[in-house]
Amino acid sequence: MTILSTVLIVLVALEFFYILYLETFATTSKATARVFNVTKTELERPIVVTLFKNQGVYNGLIGLGLLYSITFASAPLEISRLLLIYIILVAAYGSLTSDKKIILTQGGLAILALLSTFFNQ
Repeated sequence: MTILSTVLIVLVALEFFYILYLETFATTSKATARVFNVTKTELERPIVVTLFKNQGVYNGLIGLGLLYSITFASAPLEISRLLLIYIILVAAYGSLTSDKKIILTQGGLAILALLSTFFNQ
C-alpha cells in the first residue's frame, strides 16, 4: 500500500474518531448540534443521547478497524478497502435518506482513500 493511501486511511480513521467524540463524549455540545444540524434541545432528549452514544461507538470502532488494517492486518489492502466501501455505502445511504451532502462530508475522504488504493500498489 502506498504512503498516500496510508495517510488518507489514517485521516478517515481520525474523522471517525472525531465523530465518536462528538456523538459519545460531547453529545449535547454546540459543536455536535452544528455538525449534525440538530438543535441543542433535541440533543438533550434522553433517547437521542442514547442513540448518539451508541452510534458513536460504532463510528469509533470503524476508525479502530481502519488503523488495525494498516498496522497489524495480514491483508491490509483488502481490509482497508472493505471498511472504506462500507463507509462510502453508509454515506450514500445517508445522502439519499437524510442530507445530500453526507456523501461528501462523511464519504468524500473515504472515496479518495479507496481510489488511492488502486494506484501504485
